[in-house]
Amino acid sequence: MRKLTMQELNRKSVQEFKVSGKLPVVVVLDNIRSMHNVGSVFRTADAFLMQELILCGYTPQPPHRDIHKTALGATETVDWKYISETVNAVHELKKKGFRVFAVEQVEGSIPLHLLDAIEQPIAVIFGNEVNGVDEQVLQHCDGSIEIPQSGMKHSLNIAVAAGIVLWELVRNRISK
Repeated sequence: MRKLTMQELNRKSVQEFKVSGKLPVVVVLDNIRSMHNVGSVFRTADAFLMQELILCGYTPQPPHRDIHKTALGATETVDWKYISETVNAVHELKKKGFRVFAVEQVEGSIPLHLLDAIEQPIAVIFGNEVNGVDEQVLQHCDGSIEIPQSGMKHSLNIAVAAGIVLWELVRNRISK
């Protein structure tokens, strides 16, 4: 066994990434504090060819050294924008035909492995590291996705949660 070289990995250039077909998934970050988490989500959105990233509230925005440290260039490839109020982002996405789901533990949440929303555009909202998705935002969502957890903590770092959820959306699409 040997590691693949960078050339063998067939990495896209920034231009090739920009014109590649994207998964009809928009990632919304609702009041994320950590620049490292934001950079990690950018990097994951790049890895899985997400359509867009929307930063809301006090979520830090590029350019910033700490975001770039974990994004490793993904701020240059992933389309992103800032919308000050997350509720406004939800309304904008719904007008464009997206179903909007919070990633949150709430009554009636859908276990991630049972989500079957791949056939249509979907937006997933990840909330603050301590308080999660804002209650007001939850009221405007079409539903909530929950990552099943069996341990004591029942919470994950936002960058980890984003990786799990986005991979599941990609995996479901690949397997169809």
